[in-house]
Amino acid sequence: RIATDRLKIENPTVDQLNSLVATIMAASTTTLRYPGYMNNDLIGLLASLIPTPRCHFLMTGYTPLTIADYYQNPIPTADGSPGPTYQHTTHSASVRKTTVLDVMRRLCQPDNIMVSANTRNPSSCYISILNIIQGNDVEPTQIHKALQRMRERQTIKFIPWGPASIQVALARKSPFLASTNKVSGFMLANHTSMAELFDRLLGQYDKIRRRNAFLDNYRREPMFQDNLDEFDSARETVQCLVDEYRACERKDYVDYGGEVLEE
Repeated sequence: RIATDRLKIENPTVDQLNSLVATIMAASTTTLRYPGYMNNDLIGLLASLIPTPRCHFLMTGYTPLTIADYYQNPIPTADGSPGPTYQHTTHSASVRKTTVLDVMRRLCQPDNIMVSANTRNPSSCYISILNIIQGNDVEPTQIHKALQRMRERQTIKFIPWGPASIQVALARKSPFLASTNKVSGFMLANHTSMAELFDRLLGQYDKIRRRNAFLDNYRREPMFQDNLDEFDSARETVQCLVDEYRACERKDYVDYGGEVLEE
């Protein structure tokens, strides 16, 4: 979706899609590879994003999005024989500004999020956000001003039962890769719209289960010869996950666990 809609690539190749995935993975480990005084270990990076053990499915976002295509173009050498020379073209999303404020604002836009979930649903909200801002000339004062502007405009909807805050970590850009943008951003967020993603998965599972499709190979295994209770148990687990994410959107979520125990 991002390759076709944002980068305007009609038929993205596997290398182009892998380039997007590699960019996200590299950005997520920036604070680990270039450690600072905060967010320099994986546990510290994730601990503040996960309020409860079950709601631990995070979504990522990145801006500005670019893909560089490298290809071989044989160019004749001095002796007349063709010699391989690597050239490249770059596909990029239309980005006018790359200031800290613009980067942090675009990170929460659905076009830059790597999960097919509707974060603009009126009932959905953010549970927690961690932004990693990459730039060699970024100052903490720019971060504070950007956070203040976003708080004044109320552009992001947070959970009603917890603090509404965006954590920001600063990281330097890699000295080995040339970049046309001075500032880039990576977002790691916990959002209640993940319930939509798992609910869609349950709907697809129910269609297959009603037709008893693809179950022959499972019934040949000893644990599935008598019944398919394992599938029912797995579906119930995913349904509980969907219910808890949707409960996070309500003010009484702090009592959600007690209600389940009473039942």
